[in-house]
Amino acid sequence: MNGHLFAIVGGSGSGKSWLARRLADEFGDEAGLLSLDDFYRDLSHLNPEERDQTNFDHPSAIDWPLFHDVLSRIWSGQPATLPSYDFSTHTRRPAMRNWKPRRIVLIEGLWLLRYPELRRLYSMSVFVECPEHVRLERRLERDQRERGRSAQSVRAQFDQQVAPMHDRFVTRQAQHADFLMESPVSQAQLTKLSARCNQRLHQAN
Repeated sequence: MNGHLFAIVGGSGSGKSWLARRLADEFGDEAGLLSLDDFYRDLSHLNPEERDQTNFDHPSAIDWPLFHDVLSRIWSGQPATLPSYDFSTHTRRPAMRNWKPRRIVLIEGLWLLRYPELRRLYSMSVFVECPEHVRLERRLERDQRERGRSAQSVRAQFDQQVAPMHDRFVTRQAQHADFLMESPVSQAQLTKLSARCNQRLHQAN
């Protein structure tokens, strides 16, 4: 059983994780969630100061060979082992997650549409558009709550790395998406997207 991969792409704080979870709720046990964030490179070989200097908003921060290998296995309906990333230490957690084949795979991430060899694996792709000030507000709330960071450090990183890298690497992917959505996503938009996903599934059968 091949997995049908649905890619959800957007800037940091655009709401792509929220959208993936809501779609997962729509499809129930048929669906599984996958995040590109878990494929950040392990920086345990660096000291904390060097880790903090890494630009995590540049695509080179991702372990792309590992991601492509895992995604190919999932696409072909095989079990896989997924990494898990600890953003508080910028290291890969020792514990791995076992992936069981699912009919529907909802993947969210910043750069899922960057490479042609990955785009070929997706049954459908969505790009979530969101104003910069909204993305900053969401990032401030998340990073202070989940990653123990100060508002000042979050704002500095957003200005110096997140926003410039968004303009350079994220926005241009919209041209490769099957559908564009505006955040915040309304219930009507969610219902429409769910129907389109179902349509793609029926076309593939």
